[in-house]
Amino acid sequence: MTGQLKCISPIDGSVFATRETLSKDDAFAAAKRARDAQTAWAARPLTERIELVLAGVAAVGAMNDEIVPELAHMMGRPTRYGGEFGGFNERASYMAEIAESSLADIEVGEDATFKRYIKRVPHGVVFVVAPWNYPYMTAINTVAPALIAGNTVVLKHATQTLLVGERMAKAFHSAGVPEDVFINVFLDHDTTNDLIAGNAFDFVNFTGSVGGGKAMEQAAAGTFTGVGLELGGKDPGYVMEDADLDAAVATLVDAAMFNSGQCCCGIERIYVHESLFDAFVEKAVETVNGYKLGSPLDADTTIGPMANVRFAKEVREQIAEAVAAGAKTHIDTFAEDDGAAYLTPQILTNVSHDMRVMKEESFGPVVGIMPVKSDEEAIALMNDSEYGLTVSLWTQDVDRAIAVGDQLETGTVFMNRADYLDPALCWTGCKNTGRGGGLSVIGYQNLTRPKSYHLKKVTK
Repeated sequence: MTGQLKCISPIDGSVFATRETLSKDDAFAAAKRARDAQTAWAARPLTERIELVLAGVAAVGAMNDEIVPELAHMMGRPTRYGGEFGGFNERASYMAEIAESSLADIEVGEDATFKRYIKRVPHGVVFVVAPWNYPYMTAINTVAPALIAGNTVVLKHATQTLLVGERMAKAFHSAGVPEDVFINVFLDHDTTNDLIAGNAFDFVNFTGSVGGGKAMEQAAAGTFTGVGLELGGKDPGYVMEDADLDAAVATLVDAAMFNSGQCCCGIERIYVHESLFDAFVEKAVETVNGYKLGSPLDADTTIGPMANVRFAKEVREQIAEAVAAGAKTHIDTFAEDDGAAYLTPQILTNVSHDMRVMKEESFGPVVGIMPVKSDEEAIALMNDSEYGLTVSLWTQDVDRAIAVGDQLETGTVFMNRADYLDPALCWTGCKNTGRGGGLSVIGYQNLTRPKSYHLKKVTK
């Protein structure tokens, strides 16, 4: 028995796309095809796998003129920003560049008696469950290195971006990646759980909510299937007294509001040294008042609707609760705010950590700003969170940034930048943000397993 997935466009609430879900039997059959194809795929030379993956990436790029408006319809990002191919290509290309060294044998030693080394071998079938907010870039983080390492991949994409996985699979197949090596599937939650619990996969990579991550771990319980998780975030920015104020405002406000605030590593709370606080808030308000809220298909639009009405509802509730508790709003309601998916971006002051807007993930265009007196106060506030993905520190003193960063519970420390994923660095988090790590050499380590060779030579 199958069901139907519906992508509701945030532009006007219409049904943009539908797809039938696989039955349980068909889903297990798809996973088996991926398993059956894996040995032959892994036996191909590494250079050949790299070439095929990069050809698939290029084929996605060739679709970009279709992809950009499609993304606007599915999740609301303005077409003026041109889609995700730049980051998509950068991440895949970097992982291809480091593949040979990252996957090379670890030589332990060889003499007349023994040869010893450690190989990196693929897990087998990797299941990628990708989110809607940056649907191409988040998927390629795992898809490219998993395939390059010799795994086969089964991709399940979020319903809000229903067509992304289909497009990626079509592009990769057109470039020569065998159909059973990279399979896109449409699944309901129950079938997804059954597949994981049924040992259909050898590794699961999930990006999404904390609740979704718990469901993945529960499904995998007792199967010994590895699970990599990137979950929620409440990323802070800290502006020290010696910061470049204009640069800090420009970067942190953009990091809080771009993509309607729907960024895994978006800035959701800002702490500013009291000497710069008033000036920072004034400049931040000026910046946000310059935004144009509207249809993502309009070239003048700088901030589109949130991807779903229920996401906007959560942000409105957090703002309303904060205001009722004494917070001050700085942005008057935009004319285009429809009370549904189109939401006025908001800056709040007079906030505290007693408010949900400063503690729980908002994942929308709102940021609270608090003054602080010292590094110690800022560190305590930044660590006062159940999440730990990134932090953005603003200072001219590298040593100070390192000293502060060393005391923070986070996956990445930025200095004088924010909201960027460098594929040479491990993308990881701590606390309720999840476990594991993607990209960099560590990404390859997580998508393979070590296999030791201890070979005693015949010495007669």
